This record gives sequence, structure tokens and C-alpha cells, in this order.
Amino acid sequence: MKTETACAQTWVIERATVIASPDAAPLADAVVVVRDGRIASVGSRSEVKVPDDARRIDAAGRVLVAGFWNSHVHFLLPGLTEVAEAPAPVLELEVRSLLSRWGFTSVFDLGGLPGNARSLRARIDAGELRGPRILTVDAPFYPADGTPHYVRDVMKQHGAPSAEVATPEQARVRARTQLEEGADGAKLFIGALVGGPRGVVHMTPAIAGAVAETAHALGRPVFAHPSTTQGLEIALQAGVDVLAHSTPIDGPWPEDMAERLVAADVALVPSLKLFEVELRKESLPPPVIERFLGIGQQQLRAFREAGGQVLFGTDVGYITDSDPHREYALMAGAGMDWRAILASLTTEPARRFGHAARSGRIAPGMDADLVLLGHDPATEVLALADVVWVMRAGEIQYEAAE
Repeated sequence: MKTETACAQTWVIERATVIASPDAAPLADAVVVVRDGRIASVGSRSEVKVPDDARRIDAAGRVLVAGFWNSHVHFLLPGLTEVAEAPAPVLELEVRSLLSRWGFTSVFDLGGLPGNARSLRARIDAGELRGPRILTVDAPFYPADGTPHYVRDVMKQHGAPSAEVATPEQARVRARTQLEEGADGAKLFIGALVGGPRGVVHMTPAIAGAVAETAHALGRPVFAHPSTTQGLEIALQAGVDVLAHSTPIDGPWPEDMAERLVAADVALVPSLKLFEVELRKESLPPPVIERFLGIGQQQLRAFREAGGQVLFGTDVGYITDSDPHREYALMAGAGMDWRAILASLTTEPARRFGHAARSGRIAPGMDADLVLLGHDPATEVLALADVVWVMRAGEIQYEAAE
């Protein structure tokens, strides 16, 4: 691949195979023109006129798809927790290695230090550094005496206030405040893993419902970390929109659970690799880990067979390994073909989060959020991780070394 310059107002990507959306037929030897951050035209070389001032990218042998969404990230790793003061070049490098390098041009942050993700978004939007579109829930909501054991030290280190809520009114007030200050949704730890003999602390249905009602009144989605079957029941009762994880800790779902979730229009972020990472930390035997992952895959398969909407997400930023290869492989092992996985990365999150008019497809008028792959995902699903080049709003975010 040859790129003539690193930055321009008008681009033309030539000779790529374009997969405009997950259900579209591939368009070979295509041309895509990008002008002022948006896609101006798409078509065959005989159909598309190339502007004289365009900067050219020769993408022969590559596959061009819409920019990816990661619907479950965090900014909790060192280098990403003090973003207001961090030097822009250092911060950009962290963001690139965590997200942009893997094709993520839009992300949903599902909980972190208060205001941190909004500060990062503001710096990206101001042009101080390159990075993805960021949506955020800001600080999550934990049940009373239910701060997860794995975030206590981070909160203490940064002097973050407690994110626990003890009453519906307290939950309602904080939810309204966060949403009015710029949060794009809310995250409920309905089943909080606190460790020790207490195991999982569940949020009360009244508190979960108070947050959900407040968010929905402002047109914002509500995510739930359910952990258990009981957590799923509370999530359904509260009316949440997205499950941030499935619940393999509790074994296979009850027979009608997938149908009930789909009937309630609840989407699912499987985040299967997360479970593998966490179980390996506990030094559990491989057969135990495989059995656990098998339950997660079974839940994902049942959800899809019931017609459920799947959103791609990895929990990266909590886990340190940003490489999505394993997540793609586990999703494929649950019966998702390359088109279904591509939909979970593009059209499905764009539709769920209200961005379908500008994101998720390659078409005139859409944001120029583009990912160039080294080979065809129709041949090998792991090609979705073979990211060669990434553009966000008409600006190059990442280029692989030749």
C-alpha cells in the first residue's frame, strides 16, 4: 500500500475491494472519495471521478470496511487515567495502541474515573490528538457496599469518590447530574463481584429502575453488568438496554432467558475473552477455563438464535491485552460468521446508539471512518484483526509499517 501524504482534505482510496456493509456484496477494484471528513462517492473506477486535488491511497489487494465500534472499553490503564494533564503525543500513542491500531474509530466507555473519558473526548474533539469517537457512561453505579474488588485500588489511588448508591433517590440525582454533564448513558453494576465470602452483591431493583428511568427520560441507553441469573432478572425488571457481559459464572441460561431478553430489546456484548483472561489470573486448569468459555459461547449462540442484537466489545482498558484476535475466534466458535461479526462491529452499534445516519457503512454522506484490512474476512474471520490502515473522520489514525 502506498500513501502519498499523511494528512489531506480530499482522499481517494483506489483498487480496494469494498465491503460497504455486512450484507453488501463485495465491490472489487473500487474507488472511494473522501472530502472534508465524509465519504463523497463510492463505486467502480469507471463510475467515480477522481478529484484533481485528491491524495491517493493505492489499496490493491486490500479490503475496505467501515470503521469499527468497540462497545465495551475503559480508560483505566496507566497513561489513560490522568488525561487532562497528559502530553498529547503520549496520550495519542496510548490511544492508538489500545484502540485505533485495531480499527476502532468509535468506542463506548463503560465506566471509569469521574470526568476522565469526557476530558479525553474533549481533547480529541479539539484536535489536540487523534483518536476515536468516544461515548461514555462516566462513573458507573455500584450497589451499597458493593464496589468491585478489582477497582477499589484504582479508585483509592486517584482519590475518586464512591460510586455506590444506597437509595433510589440518590441514584436518580446522580444519574441526572452525570447525564446533564455529558455522559452518553449509564452503567449499572447489578451484580458486583466484591470477592471474599460475599461473592456477588446485587443492586436492588428499585435503584436499578431509578437510574434506568432517569436515563431513558433523556433518551440515553443503560448498560448492565449482571454477573448472575439473578442479575439478569433485575436487569429485565429495570428495563436495561445492553448487557455488558453474559453470565457464564452461573451456568447455562434458563431455557427461556434468551427469548425474554430479545423480547425486551436487550442487546448483548459477549466479551468472551475477558472471562478467559480473568480465569487465567486465578491459575485455573485449562479444562475448567474451556468449560466456562463454552457456557459463554452457548449463551451467545442461544441469544443469536432468538434474534438478539450482538455488539462487539472486549473490556479493553480493564484488561491490558488489546489484540481482538481471540474475541473474534471465540465469537466464531459460537456460530457467528464473518458477516455477523462485522455487523457487531459496525451497523449494529451504530443503530443501537443512534449513529446509523452517519456511521457503520461506506456510503456517500457517511463519516469517513474506514478500516483497510490486509486480507479478506470472507476467507478467514481473523482478517478483521489484520488492520493495515485506519481513517477517522477523514484523518489517518494508524498505518502499519511496510
